[in-house]
Amino acid sequence: MPTHEPSPAEPLPPPPDPEPVLTAQPAPLPTLRSENGRLELTADSLTVNGQRYGLLELEGLDVQPVRWLLWFMLGGLVLAGFTLAFLQNWIRTMPAMFGMAVGALLLAYGNRGANRLRLYRLGRETVYYSFAGASESWLKLVAEANRRIRQRHDEAAALAAAIYQAELDAANAAAAEASETTD
Repeated sequence: MPTHEPSPAEPLPPPPDPEPVLTAQPAPLPTLRSENGRLELTADSLTVNGQRYGLLELEGLDVQPVRWLLWFMLGGLVLAGFTLAFLQNWIRTMPAMFGMAVGALLLAYGNRGANRLRLYRLGRETVYYSFAGASESWLKLVAEANRRIRQRHDEAAALAAAIYQAELDAANAAAAEASETTD
């Protein structure tokens, strides 16, 4: 098998030209909406039930599934009461079946629950909202909102540091110039 190796007399091919580095702006973040349309997340704001919050005024979001304890307990109590009354022969079959069905429905309704959304605002009280639906979709929206909030805070901090450094450099240059004129 012959292999082709460059001889010392052959010049090496020139290296490929490096591609120019483009400093393109990142693509704008898409607008996200909840399934029921009550929550909308844009690149710089969060709108909940028509109330708009800037991402820089928020510290973070949190979602917690909450069971409706009153309905849950009431359903369990009704179901247990009618079952006990039927087993003790205090009531007949049809009223017992009706009472057990009502108790089971109350129990299922209470188990369904809701999702509590908490908005932590900088220097202000926490705001609470309640939403129905599966908590997984709300958790995804909240995770993206928290990521965007951190990103906006990091951008604002970098901008503030750059402005501070520019002012510090200008003050140092003015002081150096003033010391040169006095000498």
